Amino acid sequence: MRSTVSGYSRLTKVHKFSAAGIAAAGVAALAFAVVPSGSAEGEQQAIGVKPVAWNAKAFDTESQRDELVKQSDTAAGRARAEAEAKKKAAAEAKAKAEKERAEKEAASRSAARQPVKAAPAAPAKPAAPAPKTYANNLDGWIREALDIMKAKGIPGSYDGIYRNIMRESTGNPMAINNWDSNAVAGTPSKGLLQVIDPTFKAYHVDGTSWDIYDPVANITAACNYAAAVYGSMDNVNSAY
Repeated sequence: MRSTVSGYSRLTKVHKFSAAGIAAAGVAALAFAVVPSGSAEGEQQAIGVKPVAWNAKAFDTESQRDELVKQSDTAAGRARAEAEAKKKAAAEAKAKAEKERAEKEAASRSAARQPVKAAPAAPAKPAAPAPKTYANNLDGWIREALDIMKAKGIPGSYDGIYRNIMRESTGNPMAINNWDSNAVAGTPSKGLLQVIDPTFKAYHVDGTSWDIYDPVANITAACNYAAAVYGSMDNVNSAY
């Protein structure tokens, strides 16, 4: 049967018997206390004494010690847990600080090693167009002369130039007239458009040869003269 006395159930059988015997002896002693009767002969009289109530607190010492040990262990465990938590938090804070410092150093090194950007290269100038070439024949001479005339503002067309060349020299740049009035006067007509020397020199176009037999120089000088006198080589239909 489980005892109602706190801590009693944890005692051994020997302890329980010892405690019971001591308690019984104390009760018996108190029940038969002897006091003097007051007679001359010293007779003694037994009186009844009320038993003392059982004091359970006398047996609580071991229970209290166990409770204190339990509380102490709990407090120690809590202290250890708190210490471990603080240690862990400190380690995490240190690791975070080390990581941030490493990241800052890496960023600083990266910024220091940033390559200097070269100045943008100047845009390349467009290549100059290749010089236009012309065939070394009547068609090429007329076309080259027309380009020069256009640049100088001298009127004339391909058909007008071609038509007058064919009438004057049949396309021979070295042609010369030694029988007309100009020849008699000592200034024969020369070249594709049969120009005399004074006219060639007076209406020579800059940028062309000074050789009267040069096909392009001859054409441009003759067209320059025709533009001044007739308005354009296109308006010339006979000797001019």
